[in-house]
Amino acid sequence: MANWLTGRGLLNAPAEIPPDVHDSYVALRAGIREELGSHVGDTPDPELLAAADRVLAGHPVLVTSRGFLTPAAGLSAQRRPLAALAIAWSGLVTTGDAARLKRCAEHTCGWAFWDVSKNRSRRWCSMKVCGNRNKTRSYASRKRQAT
Repeated sequence: MANWLTGRGLLNAPAEIPPDVHDSYVALRAGIREELGSHVGDTPDPELLAAADRVLAGHPVLVTSRGFLTPAAGLSAQRRPLAALAIAWSGLVTTGDAARLKRCAEHTCGWAFWDVSKNRSRRWCSMKVCGNRNKTRSYASRKRQAT
């Protein structure tokens, strides 16, 4: 995880991520993924959303005099990226762009994608793979029920 954070400029140098901080990253990711699922019609798990909210509550952000959000002073180097991710997520939600970030509606798929369709109606990461699987299953199910 430290290498991923470093590669994206969220952590200055690779460092060991303590287990409790790692758990915070996992809880935040799970909560955001649940919210992304709601963009394709899934009902989010309230426990995962609450766990993500608890993580965010422990990672405060400050508003600068110019209106920018920044991680609060006093957060460890390993925890500052959590606040930065919260700021990025907040920006997406505030602008309405969060509705374009979705989790694939194919539940066996773990991908998230950016919906570039005009009416924001895309449901699958790939129509060729996940969309096709889903539609093929639905078709086969209807055929079985008809016979």
